[in-house]
Amino acid sequence: MKQLSLDVNIAGIKMKNPVMTASGTFGYGLEYSQLIDIENFGAIVTKTVTLEPRIGNPQPRIVETASGMLNSIGLQNPGAKIFIKEKLPKLKEYEVPIIANISGRNETDFVKLAGLLKDIGLSGLELNISCPNVEHSGLFAQNADTTYKLVNKVRKVTGLPLIVKLTPNVTDVTLIAGAAEDGGADAISLINTLIGMSIDIQTKKPKLANVVGGLSGPAVKPVALRMVYEASKKVSIPVIGMGGIVTSDDAIEFLLAGASAVALGTVNFVNPNTCCEIIDGIKIYMRDNKFNKISDITGRVK
Repeated sequence: MKQLSLDVNIAGIKMKNPVMTASGTFGYGLEYSQLIDIENFGAIVTKTVTLEPRIGNPQPRIVETASGMLNSIGLQNPGAKIFIKEKLPKLKEYEVPIIANISGRNETDFVKLAGLLKDIGLSGLELNISCPNVEHSGLFAQNADTTYKLVNKVRKVTGLPLIVKLTPNVTDVTLIAGAAEDGGADAISLINTLIGMSIDIQTKKPKLANVVGGLSGPAVKPVALRMVYEASKKVSIPVIGMGGIVTSDDAIEFLLAGASAVALGTVNFVNPNTCCEIIDGIKIYMRDNKFNKISDITGRVK
């Protein structure tokens, strides 16, 4: 039997394994570095970066739900200048690819950000065109033409690998996936959160100050898995699957459905070591099934 290898290459981003962090759930990685060895990961996707600082949405903005959580954080972050000056230099001390998740109010914001971040040592950019908690940001990925135009404009200003993060809040995700690829995306990631809400029956008011928020966690996994399966059949670029992954079995399902890599989100709040545990679980699965590389798993479900 050949030597087992978990290495993957996602749009030119060389990763030692297919397990990544999902944006917004791992901060900038620095907080977790005190608890676990983040160099074990395939890649780190940062909390969303915007041109200017954002204070986010009003409190309360996180609500626990059955098998998951709702959030309406609103992309709170210190802005691009602080990210470049303070956050990224510390992240670059680690031997792991760093992918910056970026978002903007309009095409101009995305283009400016991509230009600012193109030559500072990042491994790639993830375009967050699908956040449900910020006005305008989540609308890009709900229309194929808008997705194509945005991705195409960003593509012209950077040579970094472009990953486009898609929303589940559409009728046909394959149309958006195809538009992202046609626009110049090197990979797509999905899913972002589902729009949901929760009501306090005593106060008779929404539990979130923003009324609605993004649902994540195990509850969304069947939807995410289906959309990864559909999108992977539509595009020829790599697909990064996410949504409710808690165990190595969950991650393997996404790989079998067509994902070339997976990203872990909400579970990091419960167990920050889950990424490492899932990497070990994938190794065991590969040995048991006599798979030599991750591509032996990817897309086996037809």
